Amino acid sequence: MAEEVRNKQVILKHFVTSDLKESDMEFKNTTVKLNVPEGCNAMVLKNIFLSCDPYMRLRMKKFEGSYIESFTPGSPITGYGVAKVLESGDSNFQKGDLVLGRTGWEEYSIVTATPTLFKIHDKDVPLSYYTGILGMPGLTAYAGFYEVCSPKKGETVFVSAASGAVGQLVGQFAKMLGCYVVGSAGSKEKVDRLKSTFGFDEAFNYKEEQDLDAALKKYFPDGIDIYFENVGGKMLDAVLLNMKIHGRIAVCGMISQYNLEQTEGVHNLFCLISKRIRMEGFLVRDYYHLYPKYLEMIIPQIKAGKVVYVEDVAEGLESAPSALVGLFSGRNIGKQVVMVSRE
Repeated sequence: MAEEVRNKQVILKHFVTSDLKESDMEFKNTTVKLNVPEGCNAMVLKNIFLSCDPYMRLRMKKFEGSYIESFTPGSPITGYGVAKVLESGDSNFQKGDLVLGRTGWEEYSIVTATPTLFKIHDKDVPLSYYTGILGMPGLTAYAGFYEVCSPKKGETVFVSAASGAVGQLVGQFAKMLGCYVVGSAGSKEKVDRLKSTFGFDEAFNYKEEQDLDAALKKYFPDGIDIYFENVGGKMLDAVLLNMKIHGRIAVCGMISQYNLEQTEGVHNLFCLISKRIRMEGFLVRDYYHLYPKYLEMIIPQIKAGKVVYVEDVAEGLESAPSALVGLFSGRNIGKQVVMVSRE
């Protein structure tokens, strides 16, 4: 007989149309059998770390035709995580393997989409890094900066939401290439960290700037070559006015818009024409083929101390709703992770 264990889950109660609140989620206690039926290629996972990411807010809205499906109210939330394989019907994975990929916001998950999982080989770095610098946010920063932005040494780079999971890496990649880098963030502590920890040349608190256009002109008197877009709204409008001719904008996210029922318009799009700007949205899944190449580059940099990564780790599945909600008020410092269990 397969062992049956208690399984606590984080459930989405209903679709969310305004600011995300902890009360939009609830806990449910169920049970799960820790076995895989014969002939099935599924896997039983024990979740260790869960990743809190802004895009998850979009999945809490009811919509069709997007790049990703809505969550199902009454069912567990899903996202990226690190887990241990307890049982496997897939010959590519063995019991005891550590994996990275999509899993449930619960203590144990039965995963059938095994192609979305990556086996973790290098364990000489913190395991939680596979939700961040060695996971989806890391590959997002790498692909967005190097592949979408086509950067060159000496160029000027602006990163919004720069202290977050992706932004902190984009800034460091740009500095490694010899660029001038400025980041924006939402508190003095984050601004100080951008300069002292991540090596940004300059940084500013966007909440203290009455005129974002003037602030950008102060830090980029000759204009911006590359903008790594994470927030949208008023910041994007101001950036468009300050881009150089033939500048590039990589559109990674627009976190300022995710809680709005009616999103804000952008008024300065004519700059795309007059300045011949290339503005391109991208999805990290289009670059999964680069993941091995990315790991080859980044792991030695981490071990040599040349790249710094800051995490904000919340302990226990019970802390997951609060941790996710905190992303949208800027409460987290660095990559927000939830530790569900110890390996």
